[in-house]
Amino acid sequence: MDTQDRIKEIVSSNPVVLFMKGTAQFPQCGFSGRAIQILNACGVTSPFTVNVLADEEIRQGIKEFANWPTIPQLYVNGEFVGGSDIMMEMYESGELQDVFKA
Repeated sequence: MDTQDRIKEIVSSNPVVLFMKGTAQFPQCGFSGRAIQILNACGVTSPFTVNVLADEEIRQGIKEFANWPTIPQLYVNGEFVGGSDIMMEMYESGELQDVFKA
């Protein structure tokens, strides 16, 4: 299975997926930490997380998968939502909470 297939499998098999630097318990960058805080504030207590620092192929491949250059990346029900800045904007407007209710 190539990297794009692995990513597709992860994204389609889990309702909420966050590709991040570090883990939910120990984020290793401020943006990943903020993404976890936003998810917690939305009531998402156990997202499926992928530590891109532990897998260089995933780290590069995820950027191509969504054509998005930065990490973290959030996927909900198989759809790319965005990075931490977009997550914050959507959270502040209430739009992100609606995504999780749907």
